Amino acid sequence: MKWITFFWILAAASQAAEWTLVSPRDEAKPEGRMSTTGGHDGKGLLVLETGEGEHWIGCWTQTLPVEGGRHYQFSAWKKASAMPLPRRSVYARVLWEDDKGNPVKWEEPAKQGYAKGTVPRAEPEYPHDAGGDPNQWSKVESTLRAPAEAKQAKIELYLQWAANARVEWSDIALTAIAPPAPRKVRLATAHLLPREGKEPSDKPPQYAPLIAEAARQKADLIVLGETLTYYGTGKKMHECAEPVPGPSTAYFGKLAKEHHIHIVAGLVERDGKTIYNTSALIGPDGSLIGKYRKVTLPRGEIEAGITPGHEFPVFETSFGKVGMMICYDGFFPEVARALTIRGAEVIAWPVWGCNPMLARARACENHVYLVSSTFTDISANWTQTAVYGHDGKTLAKAEKAHAGRFAKGLAQVKAEG
Repeated sequence: MKWITFFWILAAASQAAEWTLVSPRDEAKPEGRMSTTGGHDGKGLLVLETGEGEHWIGCWTQTLPVEGGRHYQFSAWKKASAMPLPRRSVYARVLWEDDKGNPVKWEEPAKQGYAKGTVPRAEPEYPHDAGGDPNQWSKVESTLRAPAEAKQAKIELYLQWAANARVEWSDIALTAIAPPAPRKVRLATAHLLPREGKEPSDKPPQYAPLIAEAARQKADLIVLGETLTYYGTGKKMHECAEPVPGPSTAYFGKLAKEHHIHIVAGLVERDGKTIYNTSALIGPDGSLIGKYRKVTLPRGEIEAGITPGHEFPVFETSFGKVGMMICYDGFFPEVARALTIRGAEVIAWPVWGCNPMLARARACENHVYLVSSTFTDISANWTQTAVYGHDGKTLAKAEKAHAGRFAKGLAQVKAEG
């Protein structure tokens, strides 16, 4: 009874009219209005409106009590007018505070591996916004965990930097929930230089032993190399191109089904007269879940007649959401960021070779698991075949070169949004 009562009180508090409109500067404050009718649920709404200029910044804010260490579900509905950059102008934010309204540390230093006095502050939470069309209701929602020292959560609902704009916020709630069950996911990556053979069809079978070994160790996903059917053939890229789905995905599909494992394979794709550098994601039933066409092409691929892709798909799998990027994509923060915005929890990265700091940066700045598979000789002290954690640290890596090796990392992913 105590749990049920607490849950109801917290949910109801977020619907009360205890909202305040704030802005860093009075001259930049949007016009605000509250109503007890209308909105997505018909029970009321909060409105923000701006006039001419881009100087506007303001938010509706409310502070609610929370219990440190507990999980909460934040949800809200919004309807915004058309504006140049909706994602930066309209968003929700949750700040964790102590009972005096001061920011709190994320956790005790010892639990996070930090030296005393260096543990970072609990950064604001930005609940996931699925986006939507102008003047249509869309949901903002995430599961959050309050830091151990948190006593209250400050909710902020923003409109900023947009001229003649309007947003309606409705049905806002922060409710206590049971902790989500952790998902233990094993991520593997292959470090193989497929030198044998001069035909594209000679290359996939060389990965079979590594796929089998990864499956033996109960890996959920294994990432293979970039354009693996092209490596070491001496041919031009378009001469190694094939449809996707096609013969290589069929071969890897048989292995995926046999070993009940997800496989990411880098291929050269032909779609009519168009050639792409493509990664294919194959499911444990042997089917093609989806593919990603490399968006950022280096000069050599452009000169070889390769066409860039223009989408950043994220795919639902049995263990979580997977995005893919390929080699030169990692030189730019936009690709990994686009995948993360779309919900990717794991990014598979077939990469011929590049600075390993880029792998760490992409994982750290987006708080995703990144799995790289490279052809680079490990003695070069360059790109690693590895699994990277949310903090950019290496969880597992291949230690030996010039042979079929694989690295496996065990990642415990908390299902929080």
